Amino acid sequence: MKKNQKYLIFQVLFVLTVHLGQPTYSHAQSKSTPIVNAAFEGKVVDQVNGKPIVGATVKLQGVTHSVQTDSHGNFQFITGQKLPATVIVSFLGYQSQTVEITSPKSIIKLLPTTSNLDEVVVIGYGTTKKQDVVGAITKINAGEVNKIPVASFDAQLQGKAAGLQVVANSGVPGEGIFVRVRGTTSINSSSDPLYIIDGVFLNNTSLQNANLGGRTTSPLADINPADIESIEVLKDASATAIYGSRGANGVVIVTTKQGSYGAKTKIDFNLSDGFVQADKSTLPHLASGPETAALANEWWINSGIDKPSLNQNFSNRPFRPVNEGGRGLPEEQQTYDRLDFILRNGRVQDYSLGIQGGGNKSRYYIGTGYTDQEAFFKVIDFSRANFKFNFDQQVNERIKIGITSNIARTKRNQARTGDGPQVSLWNSAVSSATYTATHDQEGVATGSDNTYVLVDNYDVNTLSLRYIGSVFAEADILPGLKFRSSFSADYNKYDENQYWNTNTSIGRANNGQATSGISENTTWINEQTLNYQKQFNSVHKITALVGNTLQHNTLNYLYAEGNGFANNSYKLISSASTRTSSQDWTAYSIASFFGRAGYQYSDKYFAEATLRADASSKFGKNNRWGYFPAFAVAWRLKQEDFLKDVNWLNDLKIRTSYGMTGNQSGISNFASRGLWSGGSSYADVIGSPVPGIGPQQLGNDDLKWETTAQYNVGFDAELFKNRLSITLDVYDKYTSNILLQQPIKTSSGFSQYWANVGEVSNKGYELTINSVNIQNQNFTWKSSFNISGNKNKIEKLPTQITQYTRDWVILKEGQSLNSFWLYEQLAVDPKTGNAIFDGQLEDGTVPVSARKIMHNAYPKFYGGLNNSFSYKSFDLSAALSYQFGNYTLNLERYFRERNPTSGGVFENVLNRWQKDGDITDVPRLTSIGNNYTIDQNSRYLEDASFVRLKQLSIGYTLPKSFLSKAGISNARIYFLGSNLFLWTKYTGDPESNVTSNPNAQGLGSFGTPPQPRSFQLGFNLTL
Repeated sequence: MKKNQKYLIFQVLFVLTVHLGQPTYSHAQSKSTPIVNAAFEGKVVDQVNGKPIVGATVKLQGVTHSVQTDSHGNFQFITGQKLPATVIVSFLGYQSQTVEITSPKSIIKLLPTTSNLDEVVVIGYGTTKKQDVVGAITKINAGEVNKIPVASFDAQLQGKAAGLQVVANSGVPGEGIFVRVRGTTSINSSSDPLYIIDGVFLNNTSLQNANLGGRTTSPLADINPADIESIEVLKDASATAIYGSRGANGVVIVTTKQGSYGAKTKIDFNLSDGFVQADKSTLPHLASGPETAALANEWWINSGIDKPSLNQNFSNRPFRPVNEGGRGLPEEQQTYDRLDFILRNGRVQDYSLGIQGGGNKSRYYIGTGYTDQEAFFKVIDFSRANFKFNFDQQVNERIKIGITSNIARTKRNQARTGDGPQVSLWNSAVSSATYTATHDQEGVATGSDNTYVLVDNYDVNTLSLRYIGSVFAEADILPGLKFRSSFSADYNKYDENQYWNTNTSIGRANNGQATSGISENTTWINEQTLNYQKQFNSVHKITALVGNTLQHNTLNYLYAEGNGFANNSYKLISSASTRTSSQDWTAYSIASFFGRAGYQYSDKYFAEATLRADASSKFGKNNRWGYFPAFAVAWRLKQEDFLKDVNWLNDLKIRTSYGMTGNQSGISNFASRGLWSGGSSYADVIGSPVPGIGPQQLGNDDLKWETTAQYNVGFDAELFKNRLSITLDVYDKYTSNILLQQPIKTSSGFSQYWANVGEVSNKGYELTINSVNIQNQNFTWKSSFNISGNKNKIEKLPTQITQYTRDWVILKEGQSLNSFWLYEQLAVDPKTGNAIFDGQLEDGTVPVSARKIMHNAYPKFYGGLNNSFSYKSFDLSAALSYQFGNYTLNLERYFRERNPTSGGVFENVLNRWQKDGDITDVPRLTSIGNNYTIDQNSRYLEDASFVRLKQLSIGYTLPKSFLSKAGISNARIYFLGSNLFLWTKYTGDPESNVTSNPNAQGLGSFGTPPQPRSFQLGFNLTL
């Protein structure tokens, strides 16, 4: 992609969305003059205020003939039909009317539909109308995203909400997703948002302990997206402060389907079937066998020229005639494509059944589902079966009780991907030289960790059993005063098993190895709230909420390992000749008190104050309590007299807020305490080990909460009969007292301890534009566009911190988190073919002082563009997601462009310098000098900006007249494609990351499968 082309695409999409979002009315009469049997005219007005409606469609029933009202709301019909005639009158923002015309003149009144402002939005511990919201909250309709075939619902949210950055690190189903709300706020602690489902605080920390090459699984994959009704993203302090210690990184509130009181039973059945396949544009492109052999010879000879003592020359080059002791000439080599062998069309299946309804005093929802997703490469697959049950019962006029529960069984067949060469499945298909045979002459697979061997001998499995649920009781004590008590639990048993037989390198070294790990995580929460609402004189409205929370979390881990098996038929640890085991336990508790008070005057002025106090067992006795206040005000200008009569403006509101939230996640449960360990064995006089106790951790009684203070200013506008809506927010977040491990002198007996050091800031903006571009009786086109920008900066950090092997990523005061610390390659000398580095000395050496910070992994702006179309019974939707300005260090290139004799080589190396005058950025091949020996070379740093067609769906809804005969309410057939197109300059998948470590983002591709394309056919049926 040429420079600036990606920005042009973005600008065109943006301008089209905004421009087409403006309403266009036709003021000309649309006249037709067939045989004249009748002529009639009329006026269409608003039933509430009597004002004329401009641009309303008046259609004669049974024919295509229609007209539109003029600037005074008038219309005229000349038709071949005789009176009486039936017309259908419609206009955006109003309920359609079917009217029988019996006289030449008539007035038709349309009733406005419910305004978008009446939409219910979920907030902390309650709901409110959209018009009453004072914080920065984005609501996502789950029905628009839950068909994307990914294992966890967070991956479906990419590009759907301003300020929400979602990155899928790899193409492995059920793997952890990188999610940030308004940037990264912490260095060591978690910056993941808080997830709440039906009031239950979810554990979002992976329980995985098995080595999967730096990757972790997603706990959110235990939730079936088909059960989700809506998702709210709470972003500013006003919206999140009610959650205090958990709200610093934003809050994602998930509401599942509940059923309705007094509703008939409704049954929804959904099924889809399809496949995933590799996006070949993101796959590694390796040089052929002959090409790789020729490069290996060139590298060998050049290295010998640069350093004669190596004794490497043309006569002993590796690829020379066999009768001269070589492996044959380069052109005689074959090409062995391991990557093609490992790829497959992985089947993707999804089935869900939902039953909901209710009586006068009860409502219910029952959901069950099964998902089976094969990866687009062999071995890996993911499956989930779940059962969901929600039930509310009105016991009497004052008391209501309810239950919500979800049980899921999630199974994963896994493989090591990401970093680490040993038994890494994806690496085995890419890292081997394409000239190396996969099998010997007898057909036996050759080489250590041969791809063919691994595919047949991988045995890495995980089984998760998860329960998420709550029970509650509500009582109306007095008019407007409601008490609620609830108890919720999140229980997850995570069982990991691996067996490495003697055909693999791990098994060969240990004569077979089996491991088993069982983690049990239990979180229970008890909450009480007292909620009061009262309206006075129709203009004053007050709300108040007080409550308390008790939370306890326990984690148990049991690990066992066996080595040495009689043969590969034995896999249980009990059959091993040597067995070892270990056990771990940890826990923490939180006690909280919170309150919120709000005031509204005449739906015009809004004020809200929130305060939460949290005490955590993780912190020192001197600072166990943290206090998190927030304040917000809003002004609905549309309610003022000077704007009430502005017809094109439906609503205009200005909001501002300030507040503080806390963070404690990411540190150990006993971080503030001085700990002793019972595992400090020592030898007695005979030499036998004797149990002993030794110091393990230095305590800090002053350890306290990380605190994030946030300002927010925003406005919301609804225009042209709600045809166009705009939301803009600008924020400034500042995190202080960051929790980090500080190094200390080892003479103390310790190397580090937990302390509050460091400060980080995030400043940014969010813009969302929703528009109804066209809407008439047969055709509708709607668009939604969002863009967000965030600038991250480490304001204070006593000591710089480097991340990952070779210190590619650095955390340094004055710079962004996840910045790259590299030597900048300026060019390749066209005369010598040697790389030229910034700061290089005259003797050719590159001093450490020349190393500098270059770019970071965070995008300068990101977002999404969604368009939906419907024509009669057909519908089409397309969703784009994008990021711009983010960089990734392509580690696949780093390993595949350095030494052609060590394995697979990228085609890019064919562009290397060969002779005087060559212009290229790939230096002359050699093992001597700086060309390929400087690990931190900026040549591998790439612009990872992208635009991706995330979703494309086409559907057809069967006619109601046909369905009603079979007692069916609705039936829809659809095709869905995901990740169909990708526009990027990056050589690979720009979202890939070699590790799940949030502080080492931007290290891409190496050993990491890219995201696949998917194609599905689906069917929705409603009874």
